[in-house]
Amino acid sequence: MIPGVSIYELLTVTSLLFFIGVYGFVTRKNLISILISVELILNAAVINFVVINKYLYPDILQGAVFGIFIIAVAAAETALAVAIIINLYRQISSVEVEEIETMKH
Repeated sequence: MIPGVSIYELLTVTSLLFFIGVYGFVTRKNLISILISVELILNAAVINFVVINKYLYPDILQGAVFGIFIIAVAAAETALAVAIIINLYRQISSVEVEEIETMKH
């Protein structure tokens, strides 16, 4: 257990982090901002895994292992997304969602 911090406080913080990410994903028009919002969502999930594991099973590291796996997948996803965004920027000189939607095939 973490002294002085309850599980409710930690889950509240991760819920806020998750919903800030969802709000940013839905409202942003820039691909980089959308990518950052997805990273916020994934980080909230990682923190939830670690916190719930720490409070329910403090001797088992299964939540931390899942957290490390999610961080690795998020790093690969970010590298792939940045490569795609760079290619789109080279083609249309913008990273705005509206201009990508109107791009001619």
